[in-house]
Amino acid sequence: MKKTVRIVSSILLVLSLVGVIFLTGCKDDRETLYVFNCGDYIDERVLDMFMEEYPHIRIVYDTFDTNEIMYQKLINSKEPYDVLIPSDYMIERLIKEDRLHKIDFSKLTNYDKIDDSFRGLAYDPDEEYSVTYMWGTLGILYNKKLVTEPVNSWSILWDSKYKGKILMLDSMRDTMGVALRKLGYSMNSTNLDEIKAAKEALIDQIDLVADYGVDKLKDMMIAGNYALMVAWSGDAVWMMNENSDLAYAVPDEGSNIWADAMVISKTGKNIEAAHLFIDFMCRTDIAKMNAEYIQYSTPQKEALSQLDASLRESEVYNPPKSVIERCESFIDLGDAVKYYNEAWEEVRLHG
Repeated sequence: MKKTVRIVSSILLVLSLVGVIFLTGCKDDRETLYVFNCGDYIDERVLDMFMEEYPHIRIVYDTFDTNEIMYQKLINSKEPYDVLIPSDYMIERLIKEDRLHKIDFSKLTNYDKIDDSFRGLAYDPDEEYSVTYMWGTLGILYNKKLVTEPVNSWSILWDSKYKGKILMLDSMRDTMGVALRKLGYSMNSTNLDEIKAAKEALIDQIDLVADYGVDKLKDMMIAGNYALMVAWSGDAVWMMNENSDLAYAVPDEGSNIWADAMVISKTGKNIEAAHLFIDFMCRTDIAKMNAEYIQYSTPQKEALSQLDASLRESEVYNPPKSVIERCESFIDLGDAVKYYNEAWEEVRLHG
């Protein structure tokens, strides 16, 4: 299982850093680069490769489950994070709050390999703060042995015949967004009545839900005992590779199309190393390693062309225009985020 490999590689990474101090008997005087990324979202061999190529830099690598957890730790902890890899709407918020450095694109030798369609996106329209890392959709992963009807509506997640067989993301924007779309509203709604209706729909669903989570849900779904799971497309590809009974669908009501990107935080102290790391991640061999390992869609043109055709041509990995057209991107909600927070807290208290 990849998760086991990831755990082992994480332990080896830590031991390699500790070993430098104990084996030499002296202080590690390398520069430190702090990287904050979503869990299970990099081939950790890449971290070792970067440190081998730049032996004067050591990486301190930390992970988060959701953008909201990332934001709270960023503003409340004393960790001097240099590189962050959050999602579109969170990047928009960080830009508005002046928490990011502008990127000096003249220092990025591999930026030209990022497809033009993933540059200057709505959350960074002037192409100043971010470099797209991965992208994808949100949908429903289902077990074909347990679900024989078409999976074409979010409403199936409220079907009582699947009680105890449904897995939901413990992620405010995604799960509130699912309920909003089910009700025919925008995933970015700031209408209080619509937010309340989404909250009530999720509370009504609670008795049907087996569990809420993020990474832990993957192994649960692969095991084959659950019927339905809200999932991001890259995780869906990986789980489908592990269990051929699983399939993925983006409901007809529409969903979220998202992009995650690399940015440089003002909490950090190593801007030069941050540029080196971002450029390294854009390099074709590195982008290809990450895309193959985590199974998410890469915006790096050369890496994409080198992927196995079965992955590159998959409609889950590269959704057709008909799917993209019925999806919307999350945007920063501004002050309305407090209404989402309050609604989500109430949902989770009931759960």
